[in-house]
Amino acid sequence: MKLMLPIVNYMRKGLRQLASGCASLLLCSLFIPAPALALNDAQQLVVETWRLVNQSYVDPSSFDRIHWKRLRQKALEQTIETSEQAYSAIETMLEPLDDPYTRLLRPDDYSIMKSSNSGSLSGVGLQLGHHNDEDSVVVIAALEGSPAADAGVVSGAALLAVNGESTALLGLETTAARLRGDAGTQVLLTVQPPNGEAEELTLERRNVDLRPVRTRRLRSDTHTLGHLRITQFSEGVPKKVQEALQELTDKGVEGVVLDLRNNSGGLVSGGLAVADAFLDQEPIVETRNRDGIADPIQSNPVTLYDGPMVTLVNAGTASASEILAGALQDNDRSLLLGSETFGKGLIQTLTNLSDGSGLAVTVAGYVTPSGRDIQGQGITPDRLLDQPEPLNPGGEGDRWLTDAARVLEAIIDRQTSESPATADAIKAEEMAESA
Repeated sequence: MKLMLPIVNYMRKGLRQLASGCASLLLCSLFIPAPALALNDAQQLVVETWRLVNQSYVDPSSFDRIHWKRLRQKALEQTIETSEQAYSAIETMLEPLDDPYTRLLRPDDYSIMKSSNSGSLSGVGLQLGHHNDEDSVVVIAALEGSPAADAGVVSGAALLAVNGESTALLGLETTAARLRGDAGTQVLLTVQPPNGEAEELTLERRNVDLRPVRTRRLRSDTHTLGHLRITQFSEGVPKKVQEALQELTDKGVEGVVLDLRNNSGGLVSGGLAVADAFLDQEPIVETRNRDGIADPIQSNPVTLYDGPMVTLVNAGTASASEILAGALQDNDRSLLLGSETFGKGLIQTLTNLSDGSGLAVTVAGYVTPSGRDIQGQGITPDRLLDQPEPLNPGGEGDRWLTDAARVLEAIIDRQTSESPATADAIKAEEMAESA
């Protein structure tokens, strides 16, 4: 029995240690964090959007002001099980940025935007935006040949309601979506022209042939000019402009009226490529990213057209077309005629999200070669043309186009009289007369 005691005592001691160890393990397990629950697809969409904005938004200093990380947390605290719930959470999360151009595009809206960039559209033909960061939705331009243009909707008009719904409540993207639809269907707009009374217009949607590049010759008794009209910078526009300039050159035009009226922009790359067609190793634009780094963009040494030109702009000239207009003006390549441009000096990227929706994020601002910031200010033409502005740019009775042609003819005449060949001819003629 005595021999057994040490063994029993040892066993008791071991059991106490084992029990103590188990208690320690149990205590430790209480402090081990539970594994994070996997996010569902809808929640992943919110996180994906937050990450993209966080990585590239032009003004990260605003994140602290709006408690950006907390906004993601609050979004994920909601019940998010469907795409619609995710879209709503994303829109709420983005709203404090107070940037109407950083926005979610639902799959249908994203598809329509891509179609518009490729040159096709079904709807009423209105290009919309915000002016000076206001909440109101304004008309940048009505596309030529569209129901809105036929109804006389002008640039700068406020779009107050669509089918009785306030656009201030709908927001920019939802308002644009309400205007689109199948050809033959109708939509009721409440529109207030600048300095005018609000009115209701019922428009019938139809397929709009955007035809972003159009040309024709302008003939007078003494000159033949080319009219090159660009209504947006969609895919393929640079190539179409190249072909148009070649066609006009082959027809022997002496100068070109470049018409950017109601061109609300589109693909910035398109605007840069067209600027490159007119400039020879000269600065086009300078972009400034979130780190304050300036990225000057220079034109190539070969131009597609180096002859005389003037450029028409108006309040519907925005974004990429303002880049082009500013480059032409700052490099003394072309006089700008018309009225002050819209004033959109921000650049967005467009990203495919995992469910087929899209995300537009403002990633940079831009200034003209001379350092002018266009955002909210626009570009003032070298010569303001008489108001009221013609409602049918390029059409019959377009007074501004007639004025532009006269200015261009005067430039051509002046250049001709100042050319060495003409001076030599005049001198020879004078010598012949004296002989």
